[in-house]
Amino acid sequence: MAKAKNYLAWQARLILPELGSRVVEAGSGSGNFTGRLLDRQIVVAVDSEPECLNRLRERYPRQPNLEIVADDPCSDSFLDLSRFAADSCVCTNVLEHIADDRRALQAMARILVPHGKIALWVPAFQSLFGPMDVQLGHFRRYRRRDIQSLAHLTGLTLRKLHYVNSVGFFLWGASSYLLRQPAVTEQQVVIFDRCIAPWLSRLENIWPPPFGQTLFAVLEKS
Repeated sequence: MAKAKNYLAWQARLILPELGSRVVEAGSGSGNFTGRLLDRQIVVAVDSEPECLNRLRERYPRQPNLEIVADDPCSDSFLDLSRFAADSCVCTNVLEHIADDRRALQAMARILVPHGKIALWVPAFQSLFGPMDVQLGHFRRYRRRDIQSLAHLTGLTLRKLHYVNSVGFFLWGASSYLLRQPAVTEQQVVIFDRCIAPWLSRLENIWPPPFGQTLFAVLEKS
């Protein structure tokens, strides 16, 4: 989604108000969302892929408030990030790639100060799981009750949980099941971002949908 500027802006409008001034980004990738965090006091961008970390350094050189760390939430060394006294953690399109998502979420909570928040952005509805999910390396998609269960098992308080991108629900299903695509095409990304995301984001801000391609959740540490 590197060229999906309207979609990223939509994502940011929901996520950024939930974050504090000291943020850990768990699974930063090459930094598409990282740039929207750099007005914070400190941003700790964490990823396990050397290529992504190199790209991050190239995109955001000489950023005094940006720490780039090679790690992942299921590693014991991830807990060392508690030294940053982060008040929030953001995890966008990452948890579905982790086999032990409960352990990963527990680790994110452990590095936060009391009452710290975790903002999650994950693919919704296991019924949509198909070839594109397999190609992307997804272990699962999430239902509301899956996030509720994770919150309960990890001792976190669920503050927000709702669906996002109702149109994407149908588009993903059609691409995966009817067209049997292994991946979203560049043309599909451009059309969605230019023609659908701007008006749909405004509409869903007024009327949250009962279903969507994505689940957005905010969990709080006690």
